[in-house]
Amino acid sequence: MAKFPADAPLRKVIKALGSLGFRLVREGNHIAMVRENSDGTRTPLTMPNHRRRKGSTLRTILTQAGISREEFLEAYRDA
Repeated sequence: MAKFPADAPLRKVIKALGSLGFRLVREGNHIAMVRENSDGTRTPLTMPNHRRRKGSTLRTILTQAGISREEFLEAYRDA
């Protein structure tokens, strides 16, 4: 199993989430992203706007957005 990023750069995280179907909606003190699902629902995602993401914060964001660890790590590696 690949190692989870402990100090992930913000732009790389946004690029990885973009490849998973999320689009940037708003950027201020927090970054808001949303994914339009095939069943017509929307999955929102909000994260603090810091230059780097701690691993624990990133895991919490992924859990709340319903993204698996493996799915994110694959997108992050390709970002």
